[in-house]
Amino acid sequence: MEGKSCLHTPCKKVYGHVHGSRGVCGVLQKHTMKGALLRAKTSSVGASNADFPSEDPGMYQLDITLRRGQNLAARDRGGTSDPYVKFKLGGKEVFRSKTIHKNLNPVWEEKTSILIDNLREPIYIKVFDYDFGLQDDFIGSAFLDLTSLELNRQTDVTLSLKDPHYPDHDLGSILLSVLLAPREEQREAFQTQSLRLSDLHRKSQLWRGIVSVTLIEGRELKAMDANGLSDPYVKFRLGHQKYKSKIVPKTLNPQWREQFDFHLYEERGGIIDITVWDKDAGKKDDFIGRCQVDLSTLSKEQTHKLEMPLEEGEGYLVLLVTLTASAAVTISDLSVNSLEDPKEREEILKRYSPMRMFHNMKDVGFLQVKVIRAEALMAADVTGKSDPFCVVELNNDRLLTHTIYKNLNPEWNKIFTFNIKDIHSVLEVTVYDEDRDRSADFLGKVAIPLLSIQNGEQKAYVLKNKQLTGPTKGVIYLEIDVIFNAVKASIRTLMPKEQKYIEEENRLSKQLLLRNFIRMKRCVMVLINAAYYINSCFDWDSPPRSLAAFLLFLFVVWNFELYMIPLALLLLLAWNYFLIISGKDNRQHDTVVEDMLEDEEEEDDRDDKQMFVDIQLLSDRDFRYLETLLRAFCYQDSEKKGFMNKLYAIQEVCVSVQNVLDEVASFGERVKNTFNWTVPFLSWLAIVALCVFTIILYFIPLRYIVLVWGINKFTKKLRSPYAIDNNELLDFLSRVPSDVQVVQYHELKQDPSHSPSKRKKNNPG
Repeated sequence: MEGKSCLHTPCKKVYGHVHGSRGVCGVLQKHTMKGALLRAKTSSVGASNADFPSEDPGMYQLDITLRRGQNLAARDRGGTSDPYVKFKLGGKEVFRSKTIHKNLNPVWEEKTSILIDNLREPIYIKVFDYDFGLQDDFIGSAFLDLTSLELNRQTDVTLSLKDPHYPDHDLGSILLSVLLAPREEQREAFQTQSLRLSDLHRKSQLWRGIVSVTLIEGRELKAMDANGLSDPYVKFRLGHQKYKSKIVPKTLNPQWREQFDFHLYEERGGIIDITVWDKDAGKKDDFIGRCQVDLSTLSKEQTHKLEMPLEEGEGYLVLLVTLTASAAVTISDLSVNSLEDPKEREEILKRYSPMRMFHNMKDVGFLQVKVIRAEALMAADVTGKSDPFCVVELNNDRLLTHTIYKNLNPEWNKIFTFNIKDIHSVLEVTVYDEDRDRSADFLGKVAIPLLSIQNGEQKAYVLKNKQLTGPTKGVIYLEIDVIFNAVKASIRTLMPKEQKYIEEENRLSKQLLLRNFIRMKRCVMVLINAAYYINSCFDWDSPPRSLAAFLLFLFVVWNFELYMIPLALLLLLAWNYFLIISGKDNRQHDTVVEDMLEDEEEEDDRDDKQMFVDIQLLSDRDFRYLETLLRAFCYQDSEKKGFMNKLYAIQEVCVSVQNVLDEVASFGERVKNTFNWTVPFLSWLAIVALCVFTIILYFIPLRYIVLVWGINKFTKKLRSPYAIDNNELLDFLSRVPSDVQVVQYHELKQDPSHSPSKRKKNNPG
């Protein structure tokens, strides 16, 4: 939100923050203008804003004394904050106060003087909580309306802090003493200074690229505590930019799985300084080791996996580092396209031709993504605009576009290429709004399975919400090409999936728990109904059906051979395929899953603090019931712990149940979707595998098959000591989407009445 202001300054003065409703601002502006006219008629002491001419040629000096803060919002875990204050004028920082540590009622008593040439430009005041090594937390903001001040008169001002995202929250207030006085002789000097500051500001924003760093894990770190372990965390520094990872307690092999983005300002690159520390409560943290990443040695637009040994210590860190968005200054030329060049395209096609099926098995295919533009995005800034940029992800590869400032219809014209390791991967394209004062705001997202891509076609994808369950505002235009080797892709399907390092942690959700229970119940009911159906044949509820079942039983048992098992599955796949091509298959999306996904509330996004606030609102009856659950699930020695620890214990149990239900339901849905031809590539692969199994079982005795299987299992570790144990059937099923994923990957159709191009035709002005 830095440097972003509302178009209507009276609205800022009244509420201390900005409003998204243009109508509300208009009403406030009307009432404020009436108040100004009334003051102009009635004021007789001093010089108020009504005495200023409409075209004021003078220069003013604003003397500000920052007195203190009152009842500021707590942003630290200890229930306190480390507040400091920024003053901004015209989007530029003109003063920053010192930091008062661990205090919600800080006393600054700091003075500053600001030269003003336009009294209609308000002073934007923002309060932050300082956090060493991390991005500072936003506490609140307010606007000081200069047109309400009287000249040459000391005025005490109390400003209530607000947050545009949470307008109803009380975030405290700050007290100022201000004195506004004319300064004619300073105007020329101020204009020169302002021009220099403006040039410097523009230059500072001309970053050359983005460095994306994913901290995966540490291995064999040095033990710093008496118990032979450590509580490690990592600090990153690139120029003036700093980040700090979370603390992983009591381990020498921590798993962080955190991602950080740096702006790169140097042409030739830069050096990221990385230090590892051991958290020591009440004492100075212990130094574990350090390492450096020289960005000038890394190729751009490519994700590098680095294992960095620690100097002055033990162990090493595992990182993913990507340099992207170097087109912030010179945008990629779409005519320079490897797939449009006939020679380059021929080389790529040759590289993944069937003749090279056993060459470099990990290199399955080639993906090229053109991020062209977006239209009608959501307005995330108070000015009714956004600063959008795109993040393109394929498994652990993460590439970014540059930012288009103050635009709801950005054009990136950026090309990204990826090496495909698994053809069943999903391409994720997410649009964010850049905000230097806080984490980027989410604008929309699409998830596109590689097997569903139509090569070379420019398509408009409707952006979805974070859960990929429903539409959000805007569309994004992409052109995607996929070239892969089908044999390599099939073989990789029977191997373990690549682990994705950055994934959202599962949180307890009432809707999610209920949804997973219903999904699992449906899978179990299929088996129960099948058992009831078979039992009804024995009970002769329907004599013709029981007679047919009896004759089929005699025929199958008399002629049964082992190869008939895969043959029966093969016939089931063929029957479903026949229904699809004949148009008799009237399958639809799982309406239960789809409806519950659409109705899922945002309580998954609530943090733990909000959950504890909700618990305080429980009735006495609900509280007694919760206490009963606590006694049932918590250990006896947990009585020594606080209520929060007991609550965390229940939450962990519920999350575990929620995850188990999801795994069981997903397994059953994946089996169903294999036979339903949800992903034709996988169904054809299943047909090939079942044909091979049928032939093997028909011609080769079972004892030889078991003998070969046992020899392979016993000698696998001897032949490949570092081989990862896997189950080919489970690896295959892991590539088949569950019903939830089918809904998430489903491409939404753009509403013609809301099409941006149609709106332009209907509203040419």
